[in-house]
Amino acid sequence: MTAPLKAIEGSADIAAAMRELGLRARKAARALALTPSARKDAALAAMAQALRARADEILAANAEDVAEAKAAGATAAFVDRLALDGKRVEAMAAGLDVIRALPDPVGAVMDRWTRPNGMTIERVRVPLGVVGVIYESRPNVTADAGALCLKAGNAVILRGGSESFRSARAIHAALVEGLRAAGIPEDAIQLVPTRDRAAVGAMLAGLDGAIDVIVPRGGKSLVARVQADARVPVFAHLEGVCHVYVDRSADLDMAKKIVLNAKMRRTGVCGAAETLLVDRMAEATHLKPLVTMLLDAGCEVRGDAAVQAADPRVKPASEEDWAAEYLDAIIAARVVEGVDAAIAHIERYGSHHTDAIVASDQAAAEKFLAEVDSAIVLHNASTQFADGGEFGFGAEIGISTGRMHARGPVGVEQLCTFKYRIRGTGQTRP
Repeated sequence: MTAPLKAIEGSADIAAAMRELGLRARKAARALALTPSARKDAALAAMAQALRARADEILAANAEDVAEAKAAGATAAFVDRLALDGKRVEAMAAGLDVIRALPDPVGAVMDRWTRPNGMTIERVRVPLGVVGVIYESRPNVTADAGALCLKAGNAVILRGGSESFRSARAIHAALVEGLRAAGIPEDAIQLVPTRDRAAVGAMLAGLDGAIDVIVPRGGKSLVARVQADARVPVFAHLEGVCHVYVDRSADLDMAKKIVLNAKMRRTGVCGAAETLLVDRMAEATHLKPLVTMLLDAGCEVRGDAAVQAADPRVKPASEEDWAAEYLDAIIAARVVEGVDAAIAHIERYGSHHTDAIVASDQAAAEKFLAEVDSAIVLHNASTQFADGGEFGFGAEIGISTGRMHARGPVGVEQLCTFKYRIRGTGQTRP
C-alpha cells in the first residue's frame, strides 16, 4: 500500500499534492467497487474499535483545537460544534456500528425486465466513484462521511475545517487503522493534509476528473462557494427555510406539539421551522394559542397584522422575514387563505428543503404533499425529522435539495448510481 501523503502545510505546490490525492483515490475506488460486503463491514468494525481505543489521543488533539478556537474569539456555539468529549467519541464509534449493520447497496438489482427479442435488462446499483467532502468545525463528520462512503463502495477525499484540523487527523488515523486491519487500500479514505484554502479550489475543480461529486457540510458561505465554483455535481442545500402550515382542520393540541417541536427542539438545524402559516379559517381558534405558546417558550415571533393582533409581544414582520433562515429562536408567522395560499407562499419564499402540514382533512393533506415541491414533505409530523438517521438510513452525509437522484437525506443508497446489465443470446439490431 502507498504511504500516506505527508502534511503539505505551507507547500508551494498544493495543486500537485492534490492531484496525487485524486489519482490515489481513483485507484482505490476501482478496488472498492469490487470489495465484498464482509470485508467492508470488517473495516467498519475495526474503525469503530480504533476510535474507542484512540479516544484519549482524539480528545487531546481536540483540546488543542478548542483552545486555539477560544483564543481566536470563537463563539460559544462554534466551540460547542467543535468540542468532543468521551460521549461524543463513543457516539462516533456507535454511528459506524449502525452503518455497518445497514444492507450493502452495491450490486442490488433495482429492476429487471425481458425485451420481446429475449434480451434481459437489469438496472444495478453501483458506487459513484470518488466523493469529495468539504466540511467545517464538526470533527465527527470525518468519521460519518468516511464510513458512509466506504459502505457505498466509494473512495472519499475529506477536507475538514482548519479549526478542527488536529481533531480530524486523529480521527482519520483511527479510520486508516481500520482499513489496514481489513486489507482495504488506505487511500479509500484520505484526509487533505493542509489547511490552505487552495486545496478547496483544487477539489472544486475536480482534481483532473478524479472527483465524481462534492458534498459540502457547513455554513451558508461555504455551501454558496461550492455551488458557485464546483465543476462537478454537488449534493447540498443552501438554506433550510422550512414551513409548518396549520390547516383549518388541524387538531389544536397536535398542532401545538408539532409547531413547538419543529421550531424549538433544536433551532440551529436545517430542519428547524422558520415560518408558521395558519389557515384564515382557523384564526379564531388556533392562532392565539400557537403564537402565545411560542412566545412563552422564549421564541421571538415576527408576524403580519393578524398575528400581531393575537399577542402584543409579536414584532412586525418585514418582507425579508418570509425568506429568512434564522437558525435561532425566531419564527415568522402569517395567516393565509387556505391550503392553496400556503402552497403558493412556500413556492415563493421557501428553499425546497422540508415543509409540513398539520391537518385532519385528508384531501388537504394529499394536496399539500403532492404540490409542495420540496425534498421532504410531511403530514402531521415535525420538520425536525429531516434527518437520515430518522429515515432509517443509519446516518447521512448531508441533505440535498437538488434535482439529481440524491434528494433529501443522502445515505448509502444515495451515494450510489446505477448501470444497466444486459444479457443476450446473440441478438443483433435490425
